[in-house]
Amino acid sequence: MTLTEQILTVAAVVVATMLTRFLPFLLIGNARETPAYIKYLGRMLPCAVFALLIVYCLRNVDLMTTPHGLPEIISIAATVSLHLLKRQMLLSIAGGTGLYMALVQFVF
Repeated sequence: MTLTEQILTVAAVVVATMLTRFLPFLLIGNARETPAYIKYLGRMLPCAVFALLIVYCLRNVDLMTTPHGLPEIISIAATVSLHLLKRQMLLSIAGGTGLYMALVQFVF
């Protein structure tokens, strides 16, 4: 990259960062009560993100060849079980990911 391209890239990153930081305050203003659509997004977006992640992670699983998706199924079951037992999202994600890595490396 030339010096001009580097400066433009840094400027674009700075503008984008500032825009994402300031835009919510410009849109909502000084409202004391959180708008209903923001509350709705706060409830719905986590579920949508997890659904997207599940589809993304399982898109290349071939059920017709060995190991027939067993590491994925076992890891998903462990993740769900951990979440239902402990209600700690990071623990659930870390436990399921760790189990999947162990299964892929040492079992399947």
